[in-house]
Amino acid sequence: MVKYISAEDTLPLRSRVLRSGKPEKECIFPTDHIEGAFHLGGLTAGQLVVVASFFPDNHPDFGEGGFKLRGMATDPDFSGRGYGAELIKFAVKELRSAKGSYIWCNARSSAVVFYQKLGFELISAEFEIPGVGPHFNMIKQLQ
Repeated sequence: MVKYISAEDTLPLRSRVLRSGKPEKECIFPTDHIEGAFHLGGLTAGQLVVVASFFPDNHPDFGEGGFKLRGMATDPDFSGRGYGAELIKFAVKELRSAKGSYIWCNARSSAVVFYQKLGFELISAEFEIPGVGPHFNMIKQLQ
């Protein structure tokens, strides 16, 4: 089941999965509480197993109506079971209802195939985010 959660609810998985156990206060994003931002969590048996954050942000090459996906993290014990895909599909439905035009993200290189299976396309060469690792920009059109 996917539902809206608070930014604070995302921090334990962000810390463990995306930031190698750094303190949760170091896993807060500047965009967590901007107008239009929202956070989703996927649960099974009451346990939060996947999280992601979305906020209004237009990619410089794709115009208005953009939302950026950031901080998607799946508990490794639940990886590959479809929880992440369920969360993205929920977000797509919500953003289409809100007249969003596209979702874009900085996808870790290791997650490119996951996003491609969900209809995202590569829009950049690989680049390095210092302290985090190699990434690609990816986009999914919503209209």
